[in-house]
Amino acid sequence: MDFSGRGEPLVPSLLDTDLYKLLMLQLIWRRHAEVPVSFSLVNRTRSVRLAEEVDLDTLRAELDAVRALRLTADERAWLQTAPIYGRTDRFAPDFLDWLEGLALPPYGLTVADGQLALTFSGPWAEVTLWEIPALTVVTGLRARRAVSTMTADEVETLYGCARSRLEAKARRLAALADLALTDFGTRRRHSLPWQRLAVRTLRDRLGPAFRGTSNVLLAREIGVPPVGTNGHELPMVLAALAPDDAALRAAPYQVLAEWQALYDDGLKVILPDTFGTAAFLRDAPDWVADWPALRPDSAPPIEGGEAVIAWWRSKGRNPRERTLVFSDGLDLERIEAIQRHFQGRVGVGFGWGTKLTNDLEGCAEAPSLRPISLVCKVTEAGGRPAVKLSDNPEKATGDPAEIARYLRVFGGEGQARRAVEV
Repeated sequence: MDFSGRGEPLVPSLLDTDLYKLLMLQLIWRRHAEVPVSFSLVNRTRSVRLAEEVDLDTLRAELDAVRALRLTADERAWLQTAPIYGRTDRFAPDFLDWLEGLALPPYGLTVADGQLALTFSGPWAEVTLWEIPALTVVTGLRARRAVSTMTADEVETLYGCARSRLEAKARRLAALADLALTDFGTRRRHSLPWQRLAVRTLRDRLGPAFRGTSNVLLAREIGVPPVGTNGHELPMVLAALAPDDAALRAAPYQVLAEWQALYDDGLKVILPDTFGTAAFLRDAPDWVADWPALRPDSAPPIEGGEAVIAWWRSKGRNPRERTLVFSDGLDLERIEAIQRHFQGRVGVGFGWGTKLTNDLEGCAEAPSLRPISLVCKVTEAGGRPAVKLSDNPEKATGDPAEIARYLRVFGGEGQARRAVEV
């Protein structure tokens, strides 16, 4: 069977996105809808010249198809009552009324030095949903290019190998005690059909240890929980809008204050590394330690998790009553090592992305099957450059002068340069 999805749109629905984008959008729409922003596609795997691997006319056709998508009445009805973290009223009727009328704004597409220069600009509430389809379209076109060069027998061999690999992963995961694993693989998936297979496989093999998928469309279709909370975009924009250094330093906590005014504990997961985890923990108000979970995204998982445990203890909180969610560059061996290291000391969860939904490299001789580190980040907000420092300087984005300013404000404590794989 061909799982590349040839003949079908790469993104068939506005719900073919990650839950955190819709949850963030509701906050953005309520508080910051008209803030002008720009997003840009960034290929961190510079050795891959994307513009030579993706046909521009086909890319435009797929992006135009995304622009033509609208939230359907059935999709709206499902969102209004979908069980999300224990509640069925996460999305308010007035927000869904607005979402039904949303059409994603135009994009800009050129080529620069062998790379795609793909940009999206406009009011924040209208632009933000471009992030996930931009990534899935480009990644999906690379995969289709690889599969299109194969014979039918080669395609059968490719997916037979990949399915065996997926089943082997599921068997090893099933042996882990107290596992809590979620599919986070939408943005850099091989294809929607392959992500669908991965979600169904883990649901069937792991039982309650599989906690759901970030993909809203698949959660609805397969009947598993939709999972996700917030991302780097929120603090990046609010920091860019900050009028002075004091407001800049406070921006990460402003995000959390706005979030908890809209959502309850089920959705309170801290993402601390936008401007460095060490700086975030050092300056965090005491009330931040009451949040029940934290995702140490770009820090080394063992060292980062230990630092958070120490911080919780310093604040008088019991780590056994808190959860660490790991999601950066995970593979099977890292999941096993992290689970063994922290088991019994703190709650542990995993959001597994690229190595779950795009792990076909080596199943055929096709360079385009190798996943790359592709992101779509906010680059400007309110006419000012947006910055992400990260715990890994290789993941930093933004104008160099602004990066230097942010480092002066937040410091570079805890940063460690590491190769970015995915």
